[in-house]
Amino acid sequence: MTDPKQERSRATRQRLLETTIRCLAEHGWEVSTVGFIAAEAGISRGAVQHHFRTREALILGALEHMFEERAALLDALPDPESGPDRIHTVVTGLVEAIGGELFRAALQVWTVAAADPELRSAVVPLERRFARGVHRRAVRLLRVNDSDPEMRGLIQATLDLARGLALADVLTDDSHRRARVVRAWSTQLAAALAAAGAAPSR
Repeated sequence: MTDPKQERSRATRQRLLETTIRCLAEHGWEVSTVGFIAAEAGISRGAVQHHFRTREALILGALEHMFEERAALLDALPDPESGPDRIHTVVTGLVEAIGGELFRAALQVWTVAAADPELRSAVVPLERRFARGVHRRAVRLLRVNDSDPEMRGLIQATLDLARGLALADVLTDDSHRRARVVRAWSTQLAAALAAAGAAPSR
């Protein structure tokens, strides 16, 4: 039987992490103090510090939660059957999963970490672990031979494209241009994979 107290504690922590992500994405690093996040979450400052002793610990906890959420989004992407639009469906899914609120929140942390060596030393391993996970999922969905340097380059180009499009969408709604870019790259990628025999029908 689940301990009600432990269940409430888990629920509080989850709400706190989700609120931290939303605050970072919507209000930025400077505004997202412990007090502000606590008020937005409807949690006392003391309750926040019960879970996270410092603001940095809270932010890092939220960042790790962000990466887990984005990994879950990638895991939930459909693995479409073969067809002319299969590559486009996969690339669209990668772009959508990497962007959005989670990307905007992470961007706030990365910007501060770039000038804060202590924060950067904590963020970089998390980011590398997430990047490796995204790469593995892209390889699975695109059905490529990851030992081939050319295929690895195409995967990396796809993921860099997804991050670039997410960045372009931070200030304005770039959805129409994004759709055109995704379609154009998907066509090029499908041709390259077909030429290399990396995307067999099955």
